[in-house]
Amino acid sequence: MQLDILAFGAHPDDVELYAAGTLAKMAARGYATGIVDMTRGELGTRGTPALRAREAREAARVLGLKVRENLGLPDGRIPVTPQSRLLVIRMLRKYRPEVVLVHHWDERHPDHTSTSHLVTQAAHHAGLAKIQTGQRRFRPNFILYYMLPAHQLPSFVVDVSDFTEQRQAAIRSYRSQLFDPERREPATYLSHPDFLTQVENIHSYYGALIGKARGEGFYTRGILEVLDPVDFFKQQARNRLR
Repeated sequence: MQLDILAFGAHPDDVELYAAGTLAKMAARGYATGIVDMTRGELGTRGTPALRAREAREAARVLGLKVRENLGLPDGRIPVTPQSRLLVIRMLRKYRPEVVLVHHWDERHPDHTSTSHLVTQAAHHAGLAKIQTGQRRFRPNFILYYMLPAHQLPSFVVDVSDFTEQRQAAIRSYRSQLFDPERREPATYLSHPDFLTQVENIHSYYGALIGKARGEGFYTRGILEVLDPVDFFKQQARNRLR
């Protein structure tokens, strides 16, 4: 199966927190979407790998994903090695996505940083014919980075205002990770009562940058080409008048 857009996240729930609205919007427009989780989240303070796998399947259903896979790399120590890079290459050649989403590399969580470097390297190497996997070589057209650091302005913002409820439902699929006064497991950053409000504030900020209620920001290396400035800015004007 060929996908239009494939997102990579270090742990189940990473993609949902910062790109679920975009994936939901693309699925609603008829594009084939998917997520590859690098680890099972086995070092997570709350929940279990089996529980998180069930939650990931529920989030995939909510978002209308065509594919959700898990590479089973070790949580807390994702290796940026030829062996792990080959696993990502196989995913890219298998699904041949036009666009890849992955963590921004400037992140405090080492697994997020490693995932960013690993996928970026694999996206290039997947196009090399001499790396043989029994698949046709392939290189995605664009890598878009999500979960941007505070100092990094996005290259562009996707309006996800109409997909707020779907995005929130996908995030809430991860009940084991979020605030629940009935659970007796140790508290974490995600389980703080204000965590979801903070996430919503980020989407509101990105939305405000484009005059919308909610947005998701992405960064891309290099300069994006505008083929038709008149048509492009006409469409921008129409969007702002809605």
